[in-house]
Amino acid sequence: MIRSMMVMTALLAGVAPVMARTQGAPVSDEARTAAYVDHIADSPPRLRMFLQAMPKGGDLHNHAGGANYAEDFLHWAAADGLCITTDTYKVVDPPCDAPGRIPAKGLENDYPRYSRAIDALSTRGFEAGVGDPEVSGYDRFFATFDAFSAASRKNMGKALALTRQQAAADHVSYLELGAGARASMTVAARMGDTEPTDFAALSARLAPILPDAVASVRADYDAYEAEMAQIDGCKGATPAPACKVETRYLYTAYRTIAPAQVFAHLALAFAVAEADPRFVGINIAAPEHNPIAIRDYALHMRMIAYLKALHPKVPMSLHAGELTLGLVPSRDLAFHIHDAVTVAGARRIGHGIDIGYETDAPALLKRMARDQVAVEINLTSNAVILGVKGRDHPLSLYREAGVPVVLSTDDEGVSRSDMTNEYLRAVTEQGLRYADLKQMARNGLHYAFLPGESLWLDRPGGARVKACSVIEASTCASFLAANPKAAKERQLEADFAVFEASPR
Repeated sequence: MIRSMMVMTALLAGVAPVMARTQGAPVSDEARTAAYVDHIADSPPRLRMFLQAMPKGGDLHNHAGGANYAEDFLHWAAADGLCITTDTYKVVDPPCDAPGRIPAKGLENDYPRYSRAIDALSTRGFEAGVGDPEVSGYDRFFATFDAFSAASRKNMGKALALTRQQAAADHVSYLELGAGARASMTVAARMGDTEPTDFAALSARLAPILPDAVASVRADYDAYEAEMAQIDGCKGATPAPACKVETRYLYTAYRTIAPAQVFAHLALAFAVAEADPRFVGINIAAPEHNPIAIRDYALHMRMIAYLKALHPKVPMSLHAGELTLGLVPSRDLAFHIHDAVTVAGARRIGHGIDIGYETDAPALLKRMARDQVAVEINLTSNAVILGVKGRDHPLSLYREAGVPVVLSTDDEGVSRSDMTNEYLRAVTEQGLRYADLKQMARNGLHYAFLPGESLWLDRPGGARVKACSVIEASTCASFLAANPKAAKERQLEADFAVFEASPR
């Protein structure tokens, strides 16, 4: 007992004003941990060490296509015999002895070119002012996907394995990855010149080809996941920590192609999510400021609403409001989040940066709070692509309005970030503290599209459902066995208990 009090006294040195307490009253592990964060909040290196080990629940906004680092794409390009262009440093197919091309293999021996390739395949150094100052963050960011796509083509299993390994390193227990498949292009190519506003006719045209497309998607992911499991030894005697990271997918359509083709992408997305439990919902992505995306935004929301009526059990997280003043005309900032919520019926919003520009934003915020429409906050991505960070970011607005928020990574490889860095930025740029971070970690599972009921009766971290009012009861064991979401939430609470009891 005496030794325990000595440890506690040493830990609380310098932070007593933060944790006023009655003489002799016990201090909880949670309170002690919160006091420690207050003490190190102005020291990013100490924060990094602390936050790296902190349980973080789910990452609900993480694109499989942008989760890997440029170094990985260059490694795969070399292994697959691909080439690098010497002007744009894009990965391309052979021949590599053509003018303006060099082999990817051996590029690491030419550091100046290797370094330029890293910059071309990521936003490395952008926030520090590194790179062509005439190339905007959003142009540099979105250009990377075309630059490395050839390298990812044959390596999706490896890419997913690395993404899951990074999640394990960051103590993220659940991934909801934005993902697509080759079948999207197949169904899109079959649409021809069908009138894009005749949704019934588009559906009829797709009906004969969707079953084969769904089967193709499922076969692709069977292969990817088998390779992922093999890489991490998930069926062996000593499986890697990554094997414990549950991974599900949001089938993602693209908004920057012809309307009928967007409908085809969306229709396949809904069909896959309905047929394969690994796909827990759908999304729509690509640059929201693209002229096609701007022109067709309202049409896309109506498409989603139509398909949602055909597939009522499929939930949606939609990219909306990834815009800011000056990037597009003001009129295009006034309705995107509103339409995603009220027309399409999104249960989560990705980014939501332009909320302050929405027509009757207070009413929209009130509705989102009432309906518990969560917002996926991507601090590094928003800073790089839109230049929005610090007090300009609407995170505090959402929180004050009672809208649930989660921290997520978006495209952590392209942005040269990870989930721990997102939590660190939440402390250093947004002024959040341990209780806020813990709530967001809980939110990352509560608002996930995992099947089953939540452990929590209402608010994550509040009262538990009746079956688990006594967590050790047999009724709770039965409830957890029947509800995967609640089981993940229970494990997170156990992880928090261990984490908070650890010495600092």
